[in-house]
Amino acid sequence: MTTRRAAVLGHPIAHSLSPVLHNAAYEALGIDWVYDARDVTEAEFAGFVGSLGEEWAGLSLTMPLKVEAVRHMDFIEPMAKLVGAVNTVLIQTTGAGRHLVGANTDVYGIVAALREAGLTAATQGVILGGGATATSAMAALGQLGVTHPIVAVRDRARAGGLLRAATKMGVAPRFVPLDQAHEFLPDAQVAISTIPADAGEAVGARLATVQPGAVLLDVVYDPLVTPLSVTWESLDGVRVGGERMLVHQAGEQVRLMTGRPAPIDAMLQKLNGVLN
Repeated sequence: MTTRRAAVLGHPIAHSLSPVLHNAAYEALGIDWVYDARDVTEAEFAGFVGSLGEEWAGLSLTMPLKVEAVRHMDFIEPMAKLVGAVNTVLIQTTGAGRHLVGANTDVYGIVAALREAGLTAATQGVILGGGATATSAMAALGQLGVTHPIVAVRDRARAGGLLRAATKMGVAPRFVPLDQAHEFLPDAQVAISTIPADAGEAVGARLATVQPGAVLLDVVYDPLVTPLSVTWESLDGVRVGGERMLVHQAGEQVRLMTGRPAPIDAMLQKLNGVLN
């Protein structure tokens, strides 16, 4: 029997932890699958996918491929269509031929990480950043009940994709300058930071208070504990590390590709061994 394959694509890609997570899952599930990382640019994406043999089950995508992939899919699942980004490609071969199905597990990963921390519903939320991950964060907060999130960005002109997605979601974000984020975070029940650790540190330096028990998900996982999350915890907030989102979104990819529930604990244990 041919060994099944999957991989994460992106450019650059050497930093990706997806192979650690997926191979840990395969080992725990006892299945003979192989997952690796491939450096693929936007210009190379169509050719790479077109060259894949029948042993390929799926792909994980990181930037800059999440948006590029949308136009190459035969089918796009609703969440991926909503946020305008595909981070998972399912390669399905039937008697009618091969089809590429685009999905998005980033939203699932964010919601799962927040629920794991005890947050099941909210009305007031803040998002730091305006890129592709911020769009997934907005969709996740919308699922939890935040329909008018505050979105703090350096440059609103670069957040056009997020605004277009918000219109499709029926969400009405309020954009504020990133250097004013500290004025809005104290009212948030939940905050999601999608900005680099040093930019988050600057926000945290001006933060004087948060709601007791308010949850912060900082999607950065290097460092494992960010300066912003340290400040948040010191003000009686609840910190959720980016590794939780990473594991849950990868776990959903494993489920979609293999058809088996992901062994989240085994994946997290392997990841922590790499990060610590």
